[in-house]
Amino acid sequence: MPMNNQNNEMPKRRATHFRTPEEAQQRTKATSRRPATAAPAKPRPAGHPVAAGRLSVPTPGSTGSIGGTTSHVSARTADATRRADSQGGRRKRGGNGRGTGSKGVAVVVAIFAGVAAFVALFFTLVLPRLTKGSDPNNAQVAAGQEVEVTIPDGSTTSSIASILQGAGVISDTSSFLQEVQKQNVEQKLKSGTYSLLTGSSVTNVINQLVAGPNSTASTLQVPEGYTMAQIASLVEEKFGISSSDFMAQAKASNYVGDYPFLSEAANDSLEGFLFPKTYDFGGQTVTADSVIRAMLTQYQTEAATLDLDSARQALETRYSRSFSNYDVLTIASIIEKEALTDDDRPLISSVFYNRLAADMALQSDATLAYTLGREVTADDLTQDDPYNTYTNKGLTPTPICNPGLASLTAAANPQDTNYYYFFITSSVHAFSETYEQHQQVIAQNSGA
Repeated sequence: MPMNNQNNEMPKRRATHFRTPEEAQQRTKATSRRPATAAPAKPRPAGHPVAAGRLSVPTPGSTGSIGGTTSHVSARTADATRRADSQGGRRKRGGNGRGTGSKGVAVVVAIFAGVAAFVALFFTLVLPRLTKGSDPNNAQVAAGQEVEVTIPDGSTTSSIASILQGAGVISDTSSFLQEVQKQNVEQKLKSGTYSLLTGSSVTNVINQLVAGPNSTASTLQVPEGYTMAQIASLVEEKFGISSSDFMAQAKASNYVGDYPFLSEAANDSLEGFLFPKTYDFGGQTVTADSVIRAMLTQYQTEAATLDLDSARQALETRYSRSFSNYDVLTIASIIEKEALTDDDRPLISSVFYNRLAADMALQSDATLAYTLGREVTADDLTQDDPYNTYTNKGLTPTPICNPGLASLTAAANPQDTNYYYFFITSSVHAFSETYEQHQQVIAQNSGA
């Protein structure tokens, strides 16, 4: 176990940090409608005359047209029939020279007018009510129900309107399209998954689409400090992609062609590069590859804000020691696991850089806990493990988690101090320059 260079003492800090194995043993770490049937025609009495051109009911003893032959009447009978018709017509005309044709036409016109009016009423009042549920622009909406709606990337305004109407969020597409045009926000509508209420006002829906996705159905929230294995479990739980498939895909060699910064990655591992953030995968098919690419792209974006190349060069000048960007990322991952507050991070960062410059072991429990998968005990401190920073000087082979921006910032810009020790609990945040000072802090806060 490495000793303090200046005092030939074992460094010590809170929990199992900066202490000897023997000291560690004494402390505990904190923390269909049917068709109508027509009624049968009423038969006329036998011998009743029928207007010319109509089929007459055959008289007894005659053969009717139904039988396949034409009925025949005698010339005398036909003549009598014509005379009767002529007399009847004169009586009805009453001598005015006009027959019943006009009244017949009037009756027919009235009937047709009535039918036309009925049809008009049917199509304007009845039919719309019968078909309202199937009309895509007049869908029945059960108001107040929460529904998940996904707007795919590249959706047109018309397709968005159809999706919303189909889900019952809006009752007609035309009002939505008119309001979008009125507000001139067609290019501001965002894709993604939304949690919306059916029967919502068009204005409210548009405002939400402009604001962006608000649903968690397709989101993945990755906390700061999660390891790659923990992220794989999250992906499995959220999207059903097995953690083993995710881990098999998460190899630096699979992505270095698109993300050159991965050329520094050790052990073909993406540990440290999967940036913690809330990701929305609404409107797309989620795969292990799509999740990994989203996180690598985010890391690239965040790291660019820090200008790691310039920061690394400044660190080399200050500590008279060479560093790679990967080293900075690794230090950030250890800071992420050790810090309890943002104020702690730049101070912890300075402690680690100072110890590296002084060729002292980092003595961080968090590094060994990474491979053990549990809290470190005093007996673990002598294990032969490349991630044991009690028995090995320098940095770990890879980062030990995926740090957030605050830890990356602290690693790139440590506070300028002479601290070599820290003692941190939920109530105590102490930093010391010497081992004796560090021991005093521990004694004063033995119950912390």
